[in-house]
Amino acid sequence: MSRDGDTGACKVRRREGDRILTATRGTTVEHWSSVERKPFYHFRPGLPLLTLAPPGCSFRCDHCVNHRVSQYGRDPDSRVAPRDTDPEALVRNAVERGGGIALSYSEPSLAAELTLELGAHARTSGVPVVWKSNGFLTPEAVERVAPVLAAVNNDLKAAGEEEHRRLTGAPLAPVLETILSLKDAGVWVEISTPLIPGTSAEDEQLARIAEFVAGLGPDTPWHLLRFTPTYRMHRQRPTSPERLGRAMRIGRGAGLRYVYVERALSPEGRATRCPGCTSTRAGGRGGQELRPVSRAWGSRWPGSGP
Repeated sequence: MSRDGDTGACKVRRREGDRILTATRGTTVEHWSSVERKPFYHFRPGLPLLTLAPPGCSFRCDHCVNHRVSQYGRDPDSRVAPRDTDPEALVRNAVERGGGIALSYSEPSLAAELTLELGAHARTSGVPVVWKSNGFLTPEAVERVAPVLAAVNNDLKAAGEEEHRRLTGAPLAPVLETILSLKDAGVWVEISTPLIPGTSAEDEQLARIAEFVAGLGPDTPWHLLRFTPTYRMHRQRPTSPERLGRAMRIGRGAGLRYVYVERALSPEGRATRCPGCTSTRAGGRGGQELRPVSRAWGSRWPGSGP
């Protein structure tokens, strides 16, 4: 039981008398970006997203590129000050822009209340609400938020419990369960894996992760993220192009049809290709826009045969 003045482990909630106050109804960020930047490559291509970042995270990753936001209340370098949000006004802004709303950069599951408020306003206006998440939720939390989520890009950082705890400070099993539950609930799911030296960058880890992702369906997009030296791992070397290329081949060898690499392998690493004839359907995902170069014909690709 928490006592008056206590804060939770994630440092975003505090007990005050008989009330629980949260910092995650506010946001540290409010800006527009494209859906491809989350990254989502197979959900509403080209959709502009009003991106919010409520503070805090349930993980403690030493490689976190957003640690100044995610480690709110834990790390003295995190001096962000969340400002209050108006969910109704945010949804109205998204409607006027013809876009959606994303919670990203930190851990959106800590902002479940904000997500539910956004979803309530967005439901009647057709505005999609999406998450970039670590997937560390209880089954009850997934059941509550899944009906208001259109899509989730879920991190899968390691293939084993020991490795996952070492990277994140948290167990792996709830993450896997969340991914499966979101899929079962009809939420569009894409998976991201950062290639962390000594763990997820290794062939054995990548093969096991790819096997799990392929189990969600061979058309599930798998995004391979280059490790960038930062935070407590600033002395490590970035992932080499050769290692990223090897990871792509492992994913395809597991039966995945759509494996992507963010920005480190030129536009080729971000192109969507027909699994049958290898013609390019979409490319140019270098920043804020998607460049279509071919178009599917029903469920078939032109020229790829029956």
